[in-house]
Amino acid sequence: MTVHFIGAGPGAVDLLTIRARDLLAASPVCLYAGSLVPPEMLELCPPGARTVDTALMTLAEIVEEMVRAHEHGLDVARLASGDPSVFSAMAEQMRRLDAAGVPYDVTPGVPAYAAAAAALQRELTVPTVAQTVTLTRIAARATPMPESESLATAQGTIVLHLAVHRIDEVVKELAPIHGSDCPAAVVAHASREHEIVLRGRLDDIAHAVHEAGIQRTAVVIVGRALAAEQFPDSHLYSDARCRS
Repeated sequence: MTVHFIGAGPGAVDLLTIRARDLLAASPVCLYAGSLVPPEMLELCPPGARTVDTALMTLAEIVEEMVRAHEHGLDVARLASGDPSVFSAMAEQMRRLDAAGVPYDVTPGVPAYAAAAAALQRELTVPTVAQTVTLTRIAARATPMPESESLATAQGTIVLHLAVHRIDEVVKELAPIHGSDCPAAVVAHASREHEIVLRGRLDDIAHAVHEAGIQRTAVVIVGRALAAEQFPDSHLYSDARCRS
């Protein structure tokens, strides 16, 4: 028996990896966050599978479900939105599974920021404009940020998860550093039929978010790469690059 931590991607079922699809179809137990994982994804579960919405469950209750399945010799598909390597709370679940002697593995998924960049049709790393992507969030009422990490230290293209509901605070922190004219975008429900894409600048993106009524399930992206037009071609495909 194994607990399979599976990246469910940004939402579109056809963005699941083949491995993720196959593991989901072979696992008689599926744990998922109903607020993030679309119902149609659960149709890939085998007939009669036990599906458990973890949205309102505690960590202890979630791990208890996994341990119970282990005791019955049942594989578990633990769906995490996007990719489980970022803001998935996977580490704390693994720690408890280690203590309980329950084996697990990890299958990556399409991260939300990649789906958002695709919706914007933009590369987040542009030559001489931005070669660093900072994935972060704001503390708000969630787990505190490490003292050495803040929006003030974020460089290059900044991607914020779990922050759209505090967009005014984001703008207030970033505008003095990057300029009120810095390009900004918000993509909600990336890859889904009801996807919302907002483009603007730090001085108007908050108003657009409030007008659209976006409060969750969105990625905020800020940086000059979003509007870069005049930049040199990369060395990757340059005629001057030695390919021997």
